[in-house]
Amino acid sequence: MNITLEQAEAVIAAAKAKALEINTLMNIAVVDSGTNLIAFAHMDEAWLGSIDIAQKKARTARYFNMNSGEIGKLSQPGGPLYNIEHSNNGLITFPGGVLIKDGSGQIIGAVGVSGDTVDNDHIVAQAGADAIQ
Repeated sequence: MNITLEQAEAVIAAAKAKALEINTLMNIAVVDSGTNLIAFAHMDEAWLGSIDIAQKKARTARYFNMNSGEIGKLSQPGGPLYNIEHSNNGLITFPGGVLIKDGSGQIIGAVGVSGDTVDNDHIVAQAGADAIQ
């Protein structure tokens, strides 16, 4: 099962609303369950360097079916996934990539957000993912 464009647009809208609420500018990427880019938003004046990061956070979450920040915890020196960020043409292993699940709990995609602190990136990404029930 894959996220639809309509659902992806709802994720983008919810994430943008949260970014505005916390007074930040973000790049927001939504990928389907196969990690294909479905929707993307670059808020005016958001960092250009974060465009790629947002997409990689979304793909990282879906590749391993966990939030990107969780992979970051496992990829620290001495950890079981140390250096994993060098696989798959580059992963992003800090917060801001969140899985998107449908109402039955099935993974249908992921959202990646970048443009501020990793804590704010995660908050905005989670708001986007929460738009799908």
